[in-house]
Amino acid sequence: MKVAFLGLGVMGYPMAGHLVSAGHEVTVYNRSADKAQAWVTQHGGRSALTPAEAAEKAKVVFVCVGNDDDLRSVVFGETGALAGMSDGAILVDHTTASAEVAREVSAKAAEQGVAFLDAPVSGGQAGAENGVLTVMVGGGGESFAVAEPIIDAFAQRVRLMGPVGSGQLTKMVNQICIAGLLQGLSEGVHFAQKAGLDSEAVFDVISKGAAQSWQMENRSKTMIEGQYDFGFAVDWMRKDLGIVLDEARRNGAQLPVTAVVDSFYSDVQRMGGARWDTSSLLARLQSPTED
Repeated sequence: MKVAFLGLGVMGYPMAGHLVSAGHEVTVYNRSADKAQAWVTQHGGRSALTPAEAAEKAKVVFVCVGNDDDLRSVVFGETGALAGMSDGAILVDHTTASAEVAREVSAKAAEQGVAFLDAPVSGGQAGAENGVLTVMVGGGGESFAVAEPIIDAFAQRVRLMGPVGSGQLTKMVNQICIAGLLQGLSEGVHFAQKAGLDSEAVFDVISKGAAQSWQMENRSKTMIEGQYDFGFAVDWMRKDLGIVLDEARRNGAQLPVTAVVDSFYSDVQRMGGARWDTSSLLARLQSPTED
């Protein structure tokens, strides 16, 4: 199928590559043209100078950018994706963004006969590179049926969660759970170290019991070693938690732990850890400046 992919960051770059491997005809766009050309050199396909050019004649256009405003910038306007898309095409947004912007883009797309799916992903850079992302989708069933087998190129789990906005709301639940898990894991590592235990032995044994989680299996050892250059950056987590807390203010959800962990990530940023991964909550506990 002829598809386009807009946004070749740490997630989008490998995701678009998997589409080529699955046999699709892929045109890419990136704000930095050099990166788009590097992708073409590695994977084939072609690059375009604007989102509209990339989207021309594409049945499905994928977007994976940074935030709400980035999404608007590549979708709207004379050179935006919608300007190049045809009636009956499908716009799939993998950005972690607000449910509000998902509904905004969906309404604009519908005006010209384009379907929209909000489809944020979970699994991080490693999941994107290995093609095993989890994708949570909001939108119409008919459009989902067309897009799902294409998304399968870079996903191990894809599910339609409800109408437009439902994908983003599901991703918010994901980030709420991760925030609490990582703070608990950080406190567990910190306590084990203060108690003089063999921390690696502790987490080897408890990871086989009720405390087990993906974060424990994949991050406890690197946390113990003080390594924080894996996966999702603190800056991006704060962006996501900001979206979560804004939505909670709208819908009345009470998220006391999420709010506290967001403030802890703010502390990590002030420590110089803006680009550390999200497991760096431990560094805050170990900092001599903390009470």
